Amino acid sequence: MISRKQHDRMANAIRFLSMDAVEKANSGHPGLPMGAADVATVLFSRYLKFDPKAPLWADRDRFVLSAGHGSMLIYSLLHLTGYEDMTMEDLKLFRQLGSKTAGHPEYGHASGIETTTGPLGQGIANAVGMAIAERKLAEEFGSELQNHYTYVLCGDGCLMEGISHEAIALAGHLKLNKLVLFWDDNNITIDGAVSLSDSTDQIARFQAVHWNTIRVDGHNPEEIAAAIEAAQKSDRPTFIAAKTVIGFGAPNKAGTHKVHGSPLGAEEIAATRRALDWEAEAFTVPADILEAWRAAGKRSVGARREWEGRLDATETAKKSEFTRRFAGELPENLDAAVDAYKKKIADAPPTVATRKASEDALEVINGTLPETLGGSADLTPSNNTKTSQMKSITPTDFSGRYMHWGIREHGMAAAMNGIALHGGLIPYSGGFMIFTDYCRPSIRLAALMGIRVIHVLTHDSIGVGEDGPTHEPIEHMAALRAIPNLLMFRPADAVETAECWQLALKERHRPSGLALTRQNLAPSRLKYEAENLCAKGAYELVAADNAKVSIFASGSEVELAVKAAADLNGKGIAARVVSVPCFELFAEQPEAYRKAVIGNAPVKIAAEAAVRQGWDYFIGSDGDFIGMHSFGASGPAKDLFKHFGITAEAIVAAAEKKLA
Repeated sequence: MISRKQHDRMANAIRFLSMDAVEKANSGHPGLPMGAADVATVLFSRYLKFDPKAPLWADRDRFVLSAGHGSMLIYSLLHLTGYEDMTMEDLKLFRQLGSKTAGHPEYGHASGIETTTGPLGQGIANAVGMAIAERKLAEEFGSELQNHYTYVLCGDGCLMEGISHEAIALAGHLKLNKLVLFWDDNNITIDGAVSLSDSTDQIARFQAVHWNTIRVDGHNPEEIAAAIEAAQKSDRPTFIAAKTVIGFGAPNKAGTHKVHGSPLGAEEIAATRRALDWEAEAFTVPADILEAWRAAGKRSVGARREWEGRLDATETAKKSEFTRRFAGELPENLDAAVDAYKKKIADAPPTVATRKASEDALEVINGTLPETLGGSADLTPSNNTKTSQMKSITPTDFSGRYMHWGIREHGMAAAMNGIALHGGLIPYSGGFMIFTDYCRPSIRLAALMGIRVIHVLTHDSIGVGEDGPTHEPIEHMAALRAIPNLLMFRPADAVETAECWQLALKERHRPSGLALTRQNLAPSRLKYEAENLCAKGAYELVAADNAKVSIFASGSEVELAVKAAADLNGKGIAARVVSVPCFELFAEQPEAYRKAVIGNAPVKIAAEAAVRQGWDYFIGSDGDFIGMHSFGASGPAKDLFKHFGITAEAIVAAAEKKLA
């Protein structure tokens, strides 16, 4: 049992490491680590199940600092509890170029950082995904292998962001009782008192979405401990409102916005040392306190070893499957399954929408990969993301593999990140491509973290038709292609769709998006090719000797390009077609390949039912672009393509004009 005196000194170690690091960097947020230090000390020293010597232990509790601006809290905890890759030197380099201790916690920079939390509210939604993954894997592998909690610490900003409500409403609905959210209720934001902008009764709000709620004094360790124990016994997720003082211990700045996002200053730090009776110099932790923290870091070693014993005792097939999935490896038979499917459709190439082609490919994939967890933002019949293997997950039954996310695109995308970060599952979801406006922050963070999540983005152009310009993505493909480390696929037919799915699944360190059509498309790949041609990002689909015209297209416009090339060739104008399913993969090919694919035809034309941005890479600034130059309109898809001049005839006319 930790005495109150020892608890206070352990918490003060967090406070002083945090304020000293912020002071040295002359940048940062000392207020949250100082105010939340008591909550963190109780959680990490008494309840959190973790082992710094085995940071990837699959059954560890997850801790997410959603209020990522308070990053020195997690960095201090990682150092104090004994994570080898978080040294005192790392703390001294807080916010410096190339350091592990970035301004906001970044996944992959150091062990123990479970997710990247910068934009507020993301961490809450990530944690919901982690809790979903734990519940799903416990159902599949049993509580002897998956039985842990997900703890989150958030601030007022996290709760104000709209994503938080999407996340907590879903968590309450699903009864994710192993999810515990601490609210650092300090009544301060950057501008000043929370009352300047908000008067929400957060307890009532969480109760309304079926959470267990508890109020505690965030500086009373026994109240905090009692709340955690109550949360662990709850049949619902738990919201612990911890009333704290921001910048606790600072005699002149505690409780004010002055300590939120600025260094305290040497004078105030000296006064805080006197007020909290802390005699140690900057970046120094008294030996007895460091020993107490290191003991806390070793507290779960026995539990981890017992878990390893249970894993070793698990029957061979189950153990092998569990280990494979947490290693992120795919089953060896995936490639063979996709290849067999490609042979099958080569015999009778289907004329289908690529959203339907995606469903057909997923039927094969989901029958081969038990770790896929599908879903849709209330658009299952439109996205075609549910296959025969997928029973719906419900609050009382997690044996299924399909999530009904509801109309919560932002929360869905962030929770998918949490599922991927947890390990053991590969999440994919469906939505209309237009609503990547809502998903984009989470997609960007997935790309920043380098994690495998897959977004099925249907209704990818004016081919949406009658729903009109509010639902017709115009600039979205360019906006998504602009995100570094994101693969955006726009397949042209069933074969390309299967190949793009195969590539997305194989990308362990990049998220992917598949832009898919509502309307049926004529098949472009008419014969079986063992090679995954989409893996090169772009490839010659229709060849021509001494070509005068090169036509580049993606998705639904590939069939227009093929028809236009046939018409041009019929007129004696040699024309070739290049299918471009993925800009990003093409950019990674050897220079010689890229030059050969782009070719040296004097006329280069690109066709895509979207904005031109990005296509100059293929056609140059003097090339012609057949696409969108405005928002769309409401009407039948065929009429819209003709109205906006995205036709084979328009491609032919552009080529002839250039050659005249």
